Amino acid sequence: MSFGMAEDDSRPEIHLPADVDWEMLDKSKFFFLGAALFSGVSGTLYPTVVLKTRQQVVVKDTPCFKMAVSILRHDGFKGFYRGFGTSLMGTIPARSLYMGALEITKSSVGFATVKMGYSEAKAAAIANAAAGVSAAMAAQLVWTPIDVVSQRLMVQGVKSGVKYNGGIDAFRQIIRADGIRGLYRGFGISILTYAPSNAVWWASYSLAHRAIWDGIGSHLKQQEHGGGGSGIGFKPDSKAVVAVQAASAAMASGVSALVTMPLDTIKTRLQVLDGEGCDGKMCIGQTLRRLMKEGGLSACYRGLGPRWVSMSFSATTMITTYEFLKKLSTKNQDSCGSLQ
Repeated sequence: MSFGMAEDDSRPEIHLPADVDWEMLDKSKFFFLGAALFSGVSGTLYPTVVLKTRQQVVVKDTPCFKMAVSILRHDGFKGFYRGFGTSLMGTIPARSLYMGALEITKSSVGFATVKMGYSEAKAAAIANAAAGVSAAMAAQLVWTPIDVVSQRLMVQGVKSGVKYNGGIDAFRQIIRADGIRGLYRGFGISILTYAPSNAVWWASYSLAHRAIWDGIGSHLKQQEHGGGGSGIGFKPDSKAVVAVQAASAAMASGVSALVTMPLDTIKTRLQVLDGEGCDGKMCIGQTLRRLMKEGGLSACYRGLGPRWVSMSFSATTMITTYEFLKKLSTKNQDSCGSLQ
């Protein structure tokens, strides 16, 4: 794929690796390898999720480092992996739904927007945003119950008086107390959080990715004017491609975290805290009022640091792993040579 520098034809053409779309993938390999790769990523980043969740549910604003020390002192290193087994069980089906919905939507919407006459850059941003929304909605069907159980385990002994003996026991107690509806507590706010978060992330990623390559193109143009270029274009190696992907992912994570952090805090409290005295539509409003009383708008941004770090590392690892996964899962392995 050559990066469309049609906006400025005088710039050197940058030849990027070809995109691997949904039709080119070996689906069984794609989902099997994806489950294995992303399970490893989830395990690596899980401690930051625990820190973020605990910061969101405590009444008093606690610095991240102090929270980490407290967990180590009371629970040891295993405290950073409370609920991980439950989370891992949900990661595999949720990731499968996410990746499937993402690729199908991206391919279909991308094709439709190009046919409608949008430029390559706009079509990519629209397709990525739509794909992010559909992927988030599909994944939440599985992820919300897993989120509820794993988050209850994460904050056990901090806010909740209920004691759980592992994920299965937590699942049973929640069903006994609230029925199936208890496992989907916060489902609506989860959709309101993750759908726009994914839309913002994927659209921002697309725009940042293109902006970085545009910047590289401008730099190469200046070099050519200085007599150092050949004028035949530029083909980046795999390290340069991965570096740009990682930088774009980190930038997109920052934008997404800032935009959706208040919703994520409300969602976490709805899923974790019992005895809030709210029901139905009033839950969100009452939870927000409690946060305002505790610390104003800044209370809605508790855990922003861990969430930003978690999202940045997760997104950087995810996007590079995801592109690598698509190469491994291409039906015609001979074509992989052209993707290197």
